[in-house]
Amino acid sequence: MATSWGAAFFMLVASCVCSTTFHRDQQTWFEGVFLSSMCPINVSTSTLYGIMFDAGSTGTRIHVYTFVQKIAGQLPVLEGEIFDSVKPGLSAFVDQPKQGAETVQELLEVAKDSIPRSHWKRTPVVLKATAGLRLLPEQKAQALLFEVKEIFKKSPFLVPNDSVSIMDGSYEGILAWITVNFLTGQLHGHSQETVGTLDLGGASTQITFLPQFQKTLEQTPRGYLTSFEMFNRTYKLYTHSYLGFGLKAARLATLGALETEGTEGHTFRSACLPRWLEAEWIFGGVKYQYGGIQEGK
Repeated sequence: MATSWGAAFFMLVASCVCSTTFHRDQQTWFEGVFLSSMCPINVSTSTLYGIMFDAGSTGTRIHVYTFVQKIAGQLPVLEGEIFDSVKPGLSAFVDQPKQGAETVQELLEVAKDSIPRSHWKRTPVVLKATAGLRLLPEQKAQALLFEVKEIFKKSPFLVPNDSVSIMDGSYEGILAWITVNFLTGQLHGHSQETVGTLDLGGASTQITFLPQFQKTLEQTPRGYLTSFEMFNRTYKLYTHSYLGFGLKAARLATLGALETEGTEGHTFRSACLPRWLEAEWIFGGVKYQYGGIQEGK
């Protein structure tokens, strides 16, 4: 899912210099992140920075982006990215929210070392959690997000409204689709062809594509369609997040471990795993022990 965040910040910057409008019931999470004062139109070169945290089910990643707007009125160019990560993800700290937030603080130090001090106050920092936190009980997920917000407030960076939240699964799919099609040149120029994306995460899978036939649009459930305008063109996408169909969730499902009560003290075993294997996963705030069958049958 990490590639989605590149597109996310590209769109954040693009929203300053071109029209990008989503037609959905809820407000887009990135509205207002980049202030107009951060996109000067009367200078030949402007350097912008952005900090994006991807809080996934398997780990928390930081992306520090550098954009340069060389010509006023044109899209900024992505000049570089610094990446770092920690494991496990925030959801593993379901009962220790302060300890989970400390992993974010650790990654914030990477941003401080990467961005000139003079730009700190105008560099936005955003954390979006994905399916790992969507699977947690609401109260425990919000406790984790609250502690992260407290860490952000103490940082020297610009903290927009709604800077820390759980991202809707559909937006994951949209941003992955934009990333792939922008990098392959499908979203600029005169190309009418786009590619679909299947974004396989730890806890969910997003499928997003641009339907080619009216019949497809008519037969698609309304909640699976999203229309938005970008680069003077309207796109109507099919996008849906299939929660529980991520790689980590699928592995647990093959062991019969998902939606099983009373997992403590129980080891899920499979002949498909090495006989000597004894390990554990933390998924959705639940610890699962698993291993091979020692008899090898």
